[in-house]
Amino acid sequence: MRPADRPLAVLPDIPRKRYFAIGEVSELCDVKPHVLRYWEQEFPQLKPVKRRGNRRYYQQDDVQMVRRIRSLLYEQGFTIGGARQRLKESPRGGNGHDIVRTTGTVLAVGKPRPAPTTRSAQIEHLRDELESLLRLFPE
Repeated sequence: MRPADRPLAVLPDIPRKRYFAIGEVSELCDVKPHVLRYWEQEFPQLKPVKRRGNRRYYQQDDVQMVRRIRSLLYEQGFTIGGARQRLKESPRGGNGHDIVRTTGTVLAVGKPRPAPTTRSAQIEHLRDELESLLRLFPE
């Protein structure tokens, strides 16, 4: 199975560590290191700490942000620009819900955003809601 086809729910749990090397984040998020470096340029929310020799060290929030970006791009089908806009609109990413990870399952909790008024926005809203439900019940 290609990384882009792999759903978020099967990614490993994030260990309780303060810093992660780029290789660790690559494995935790199922994204190649060169993609992570590219996303750093494209998404201002992704800012790993850089230390000696320009080595990157990601923190818990960075790893969660990488997973949000991965979900928007690979699972929800957003373009880079669309994902960037979605993250600006909703700092937690996704569809207006907070995302809580349990063992093997992703649950959307929190207050949903209000229903949109235009027809195309309503369709997009419904699609987002259906996709979040599908992630609750993997095949």
